[in-house]
Amino acid sequence: MFQMETHISCLFPEILAIIFCYLDVKDKGRVAQVCAAWRDASYHKSVWRGVEAKLHLRRANPSLFPSLQTRGIKKVQILSLRRSLSYVIQGMPHIESLNLCGCFNLTDNGLGHAFVQDIPSLRVLNLSLCKQITDSSLGRIAQYLKNLEVLELGGCSNITNTGLLLIAWGLHRLKSLNLRSCRHVSDVGIGHLSGMTRSAAEGCLSLEKLTLQDCQKLTDLSLKHVSKGLNKLKVLNLSFCGGISDAGMIHLSQMSQLCSLNLRSCDNISDTGIMHLAMGSLRLSGLDVSFCDKIGDQSLAYIAQGLYQLKSLSLCSCHISDDGINRMVRQMHELKTLNIGQCVRITDKGLELIADHLTQLTGIDLYGCTKITKRGLERITQLPCLKVLNLGLWQMTESERVR
Repeated sequence: MFQMETHISCLFPEILAIIFCYLDVKDKGRVAQVCAAWRDASYHKSVWRGVEAKLHLRRANPSLFPSLQTRGIKKVQILSLRRSLSYVIQGMPHIESLNLCGCFNLTDNGLGHAFVQDIPSLRVLNLSLCKQITDSSLGRIAQYLKNLEVLELGGCSNITNTGLLLIAWGLHRLKSLNLRSCRHVSDVGIGHLSGMTRSAAEGCLSLEKLTLQDCQKLTDLSLKHVSKGLNKLKVLNLSFCGGISDAGMIHLSQMSQLCSLNLRSCDNISDTGIMHLAMGSLRLSGLDVSFCDKIGDQSLAYIAQGLYQLKSLSLCSCHISDDGINRMVRQMHELKTLNIGQCVRITDKGLELIADHLTQLTGIDLYGCTKITKRGLERITQLPCLKVLNLGLWQMTESERVR
């Protein structure tokens, strides 16, 4: 009986393309060099779906952008920019994502030459750490990138409230905005984003994620604007915003769509602020109040009463004790991640309470908890779902070491 020998070269191109989908980016490129059949299969657009090309733009390469277009690649990260940005935009007219993070030499002039007409396909633009970018560039972006959904401006320290007015005027489809360390941004700019100045701009009322980390000029008035205008917001990062206080939490407590709130190192947030959050209509799944010196055991009681649906809670370096843990654990049935690193008053008793009641925990941070011993850790490691245990500075005494 005749038996035909099977070999990988007998596979249909469609089957090869399915296999190549599972390779990493480097290997996708390598298989194209094996033979003509593999090259043709590797150029199938399904193989490259979702891939972000990482490029050093140093010298002219006429085949670069045609090659990317053949593969259907629409996401690009520029690792270093020594050519004009317009070279990219002209070469990829259907670009969907452009990452220029850390391109320190990008200027308003360079960006202005690139964005000279509508680019309806562009959804994601990352300008983080492009420190020469000013409000002028935001005017261009607002004019020509009307369909933008994600804008990253972290570390763009020359952006002002005027730039936010331009964003609020032109980018009505924006869902995510990062303004980390934009030091000139104040309550006025957040008012623009929130639609408080409708005579000049409608606002970015579709925002779902807003990062205001380290925006030192913000006060509780910004939170009032956010709560009134941005009612689709799901993620709000206010870490290191020293100007907000407990009173601002009253405004946030009414934001029923909010899922994640980061108040890390907000020095003026205390137990009273957590009380306000717990008494409102919030259904938070994530809360971070790490390094808030005025938060203690009373906050844990409030959390148990009104924020018991939390899946992630971070309390690193807060003034909490076993008593606070005792007041919280019986209500927190959905908690998956608990970070209590550097909470130096927590002892084995607290760990035993956690092990007894927080049975869904998958991760716990105990970095720098100096009063726990091997006995407490043994209880924690018996948690049925635990995958991540961070001990960091914790030290066993000689008598406790497992021999």
